[in-house]
Amino acid sequence: MNPHPTPRFNFIGLVVADMAESLAFYRRLGVDLPAESEAADQPHVVAELQGGFRLAWDTVETIRSFDPDWTPATGSRVSLAFDCGTPEGVDAVYAEVTGAGYPGHLKPWDAFWGQRYAVLHDPDGNAVELFASSAGNA
Repeated sequence: MNPHPTPRFNFIGLVVADMAESLAFYRRLGVDLPAESEAADQPHVVAELQGGFRLAWDTVETIRSFDPDWTPATGSRVSLAFDCGTPEGVDAVYAEVTGAGYPGHLKPWDAFWGQRYAVLHDPDGNAVELFASSAGNA
């Protein structure tokens, strides 16, 4: 019998160069975050997501305060994906976010796996995927 509890995946942390800009981007995607005036100057921000999962942001300075040799990874190996509910939702969110000046990577398309799909990049270059079932039932 294992005397320790089994680890439970519960948290994704992002390291960001500009906290205010990153939080503004994720607010546009519907992440419930503290008010801009409360969060933008903070070195660490946490958002509680559905199901008890958490998404957090730390400034580069915060990470380097305990890991002085930290350097950002090159390339993108992990992405965050947002269910937009409908194919039209994917198109609308992509248009709204890129219209606000954030970089689009792949414009919305009908993917062979049965979803409307698009990819953005957040202010730190992380891939952010938008999707919905082509039938509208994600």
